[in-house]
Amino acid sequence: MDELIIFSGNSNPGFAKKVCDYLGSPLGKCMVNRFSDGEVRIEINDNVRLRDVFIIQSTCAPVNDNLVELLLMIDALKRASATRITAVMPYYGYARQDKKVAPRVPISAKLVADLLQKAGAKRIITMDLHAGQIQGYFDIPVDNLFAAPKIIEYIKENFKGNLVIVSPDAGGAERARAFAKRLNANLAVVDKRRDAPNISQAMAVIGDVADKVAIILDDMVDTAGTLTEAAHAILDKGAREVYACCVHPVLSGPAVDRICSSELRSIIVADTIPVKPEILECGKVEVLSVTELFGEAIIRSHRGDSVTSLFV
Repeated sequence: MDELIIFSGNSNPGFAKKVCDYLGSPLGKCMVNRFSDGEVRIEINDNVRLRDVFIIQSTCAPVNDNLVELLLMIDALKRASATRITAVMPYYGYARQDKKVAPRVPISAKLVADLLQKAGAKRIITMDLHAGQIQGYFDIPVDNLFAAPKIIEYIKENFKGNLVIVSPDAGGAERARAFAKRLNANLAVVDKRRDAPNISQAMAVIGDVADKVAIILDDMVDTAGTLTEAAHAILDKGAREVYACCVHPVLSGPAVDRICSSELRSIIVADTIPVKPEILECGKVEVLSVTELFGEAIIRSHRGDSVTSLFV
């Protein structure tokens, strides 16, 4: 443990502190602030020579600021002779732009991968990538953890029988099927048409949801348009109640207003992105901590132990 040191940017310092508390290791000292014109200024205040260094930083809003912070921290640590630098990214921003969906558009997730490697990252630890193939964009090891153990444990403790797990679109059907199998629940899929980014329309529910407690499962909730439309469609098909479990609480734009005024009973999210207190005040958002999963991944990576058990 003496050779391990953890630093944090400004995106989610509370998360980093919980990870350090779990590991019994102090948070590394560094300065991450701004010049008057907005440029990011980094200064590492601990000796990292020949140390195994982990930087905890979600690339959530403000996405570009947090990404640049991470890149500059990696560069600073590389130039300070750290032995290995691991970027711990609970939420990997730009992951939704993982392929060309139209002519003359970038594959932004690949560019972010290139930037991280060029800066000097030697390993990536992240959670519930929007698309699993993003791991292939890297030429360094990527540990893609899953919040499934925490979510399944929560569902088993709080929901008893007559459940149906619902995927909000066809792309998430495989994830929903895996949850349904482990929970011994039924499976349903919402047929969704997306007319523009952040704008979706739920069209039909495939599967039996009548007189069941429905749990919508997704990897993230952004503007909450998909969730609220899906909840309405599921209730129209006779479901008793509708809940949602989404790993990354992006919650941008009208998300909070939509959730508070929706027919969703509650939405369960992970703490990969900090949730503002005013969002929690609406009473429909509950946060599960995944800091122990990341703490285990960090210590096992440092020791060279297997992290396979954390993926199931």
